[in-house]
Amino acid sequence: MGACMTMTQKIQMIQKIEIDRFEGGQEMQMADRMRGKLGEEGFTLIELLIVMSVMLVLMTLGIPQLMKWTKGANETSAMQSVRTIGQAELQYSSAYPSNGFSCTLAALGGVPGSGAPTPQAAQMLPPDLASGQKAGYTFAVTNCTKVSVNNQDMFTTFQVTAVPTSVGHTGDRGFCSDENNIIKVDPQGGTNCTQLLQ
Repeated sequence: MGACMTMTQKIQMIQKIEIDRFEGGQEMQMADRMRGKLGEEGFTLIELLIVMSVMLVLMTLGIPQLMKWTKGANETSAMQSVRTIGQAELQYSSAYPSNGFSCTLAALGGVPGSGAPTPQAAQMLPPDLASGQKAGYTFAVTNCTKVSVNNQDMFTTFQVTAVPTSVGHTGDRGFCSDENNIIKVDPQGGTNCTQLLQ
């Protein structure tokens, strides 16, 4: 290539050099992109271990609080259920005065719509509560005092008890009530209820 290159040849040569540079640049950019993609294609083991450690710490802090909230909700439900049973007992004694109070949850329960209420199935409690198990607590009607009036047995007193199914897990305190419908507490989770509910 001497000095005799025409202007057209010079322009073509410059264009060819620029095209080669441009294509080479695109190839370089593609190679860079491919290298970058390969490096970003997943998490490293260290990153996964850090994320798992953070999750374990959060669970360690969160699960005891969740258990505490669950026990609190179960205890609140048990207190309300004891009130409900006490009110059902008062309704029962009004509806069936010759029987007095009921000495079983089954007599306060019954399936609604299965016929008219009777002293054996008064339909005053929902089925779940009449079964004796609800929200981590076991319910019972105990300590009934029976008297005979005109050869008819009548219960004049009763005690409603609610104890945790698993003390320390489903609840911490036991609850009791009687015909006066005053709820008392056993802090140990049993039926020795001596403290008034505050």
